[in-house]
Amino acid sequence: MEILGASLRICVDDIDTAIPFYERLSGGRALRFERGGVQVAAVGSFLLMSGPEAELEVLRKVAATIAVKDVDAARSLLDDLGARIIAGPVATPAGRNLIAMHPDGSVFEYVDQRQD
Repeated sequence: MEILGASLRICVDDIDTAIPFYERLSGGRALRFERGGVQVAAVGSFLLMSGPEAELEVLRKVAATIAVKDVDAARSLLDDLGARIIAGPVATPAGRNLIAMHPDGSVFEYVDQRQD
Protein backbone atom coordinates (compact mmCIF):
# COMPACT_ATOMS: atom_id res chain seq x y z
CA MET A 1 0.00 0.00 0.00
CA GLU A 2 1.35 3.41 -0.94
CA ILE A 3 0.23 6.30 1.30
CA LEU A 4 0.11 9.57 -0.64
CA GLY A 5 -0.93 11.89 2.22
CA ALA A 6 -3.48 12.53 4.93
CA SER A 7 -6.25 15.06 5.53
CA LEU A 8 -7.36 16.48 8.84
CA ARG A 9 -11.11 16.13 9.32
CA ILE A 10 -12.83 19.22 10.73
CA CYS A 11 -16.56 19.49 11.49
CA VAL A 12 -17.76 23.08 11.13
CA ASP A 13 -21.09 24.79 11.80
CA ASP A 14 -21.06 26.87 8.60
CA ILE A 15 -19.01 25.50 5.71
CA ASP A 16 -19.52 28.63 3.58
CA THR A 17 -17.92 30.76 6.31
CA ALA A 18 -15.11 28.28 6.98
CA ILE A 19 -14.00 27.74 3.37
CA PRO A 20 -12.43 31.19 2.74
CA PHE A 21 -10.30 30.87 5.91
CA TYR A 22 -8.96 27.44 4.92
CA GLU A 23 -8.43 28.49 1.30
CA ARG A 24 -6.27 31.42 2.45
CA LEU A 25 -4.50 29.26 5.04
CA SER A 26 -3.64 26.48 2.59
CA GLY A 27 -3.24 28.59 -0.55
CA GLY A 28 -5.64 26.33 -2.47
CA ARG A 29 -9.20 26.23 -3.71
CA ALA A 30 -11.94 24.12 -2.14
CA LEU A 31 -13.26 21.07 -3.94
CA ARG A 32 -16.88 20.81 -2.76
CA PHE A 33 -19.29 17.90 -2.82
CA GLU A 34 -22.13 16.42 -0.80
CA ARG A 35 -22.32 12.93 0.67
CA GLY A 36 -25.22 11.57 2.69
CA GLY A 37 -26.60 15.01 3.52
CA VAL A 38 -23.20 16.30 4.64
CA GLN A 39 -21.55 19.19 2.80
CA VAL A 40 -17.83 18.48 2.29
CA ALA A 41 -14.99 20.73 1.15
CA ALA A 42 -11.47 19.44 0.55
CA VAL A 43 -9.06 22.34 0.96
CA GLY A 44 -5.36 21.49 0.92
CA SER A 45 -4.77 19.09 3.83
CA PHE A 46 -8.13 19.92 5.43
CA LEU A 47 -11.44 18.12 4.94
CA LEU A 48 -14.26 20.37 6.16
CA MET A 49 -17.65 18.81 6.90
CA SER A 50 -20.96 20.38 7.84
CA GLY A 51 -24.41 18.89 8.19
CA PRO A 52 -26.90 17.20 10.49
CA GLU A 53 -25.50 16.48 13.95
CA ALA A 54 -26.41 12.77 13.72
CA GLU A 55 -24.23 12.44 10.60
CA LEU A 56 -21.38 14.49 12.05
CA GLU A 57 -21.38 12.37 15.21
CA VAL A 58 -20.48 9.34 13.10
CA LEU A 59 -17.88 11.28 11.06
CA ARG A 60 -16.13 12.53 14.21
CA LYS A 61 -15.20 8.94 15.07
CA VAL A 62 -12.88 8.81 12.04
CA ALA A 63 -9.45 10.13 13.08
CA ALA A 64 -8.20 11.13 9.62
CA THR A 65 -8.54 10.51 5.91
CA ILE A 66 -5.55 8.78 4.35
CA ALA A 67 -4.99 9.10 0.60
CA VAL A 68 -3.64 5.91 -0.94
CA LYS A 69 -2.74 4.90 -4.46
CA ASP A 70 -5.18 1.96 -4.45
CA VAL A 71 -7.95 1.24 -1.92
CA ASP A 72 -7.91 -2.47 -2.87
CA ALA A 73 -4.22 -2.74 -1.93
CA ALA A 74 -4.97 -0.88 1.31
CA ARG A 75 -7.79 -3.31 2.10
CA SER A 76 -5.55 -6.31 1.48
CA LEU A 77 -2.82 -5.00 3.79
CA LEU A 78 -5.31 -3.89 6.45
CA ASP A 79 -6.89 -7.38 6.41
CA ASP A 80 -3.44 -8.98 6.74
CA LEU A 81 -2.63 -6.71 9.71
CA GLY A 82 -5.82 -7.57 11.57
CA ALA A 83 -7.80 -4.38 10.92
CA ARG A 84 -11.59 -4.65 10.61
CA ILE A 85 -13.15 -3.15 7.49
CA ILE A 86 -16.25 -1.27 8.67
CA ALA A 87 -17.46 -0.01 5.28
CA GLY A 88 -16.43 -0.16 1.64
CA PRO A 89 -14.77 0.01 -0.65
CA VAL A 90 -17.43 2.21 -2.23
CA ALA A 91 -17.42 4.80 -4.99
CA THR A 92 -17.35 8.48 -3.96
CA PRO A 93 -17.47 11.68 -6.03
CA ALA A 94 -13.65 11.79 -5.92
CA GLY A 95 -12.77 8.07 -6.24
CA ARG A 96 -13.26 5.17 -3.81
CA ASN A 97 -13.05 4.83 -0.04
CA LEU A 98 -13.23 2.42 2.83
CA ILE A 99 -13.43 2.83 6.60
CA ALA A 100 -11.24 0.58 8.75
CA MET A 101 -10.80 0.08 12.47
CA HIS A 102 -7.20 -0.65 13.38
CA PRO A 103 -6.46 -3.29 16.03
CA ASP A 104 -5.91 -0.48 18.59
CA GLY A 105 -9.48 0.76 18.03
CA SER A 106 -8.64 3.87 15.99
CA VAL A 107 -10.77 4.43 12.87
CA PHE A 108 -9.46 5.81 9.58
CA GLU A 109 -10.87 6.48 6.13
CA TYR A 110 -8.72 5.33 3.20
CA VAL A 111 -9.37 6.96 -0.20
CA ASP A 112 -8.03 6.72 -3.72
CA GLN A 113 -8.82 8.67 -6.86
CA ARG A 114 -9.43 5.62 -9.04
CA GLN A 115 -12.70 5.57 -10.94
CA ASP A 116 -14.18 2.11 -11.66
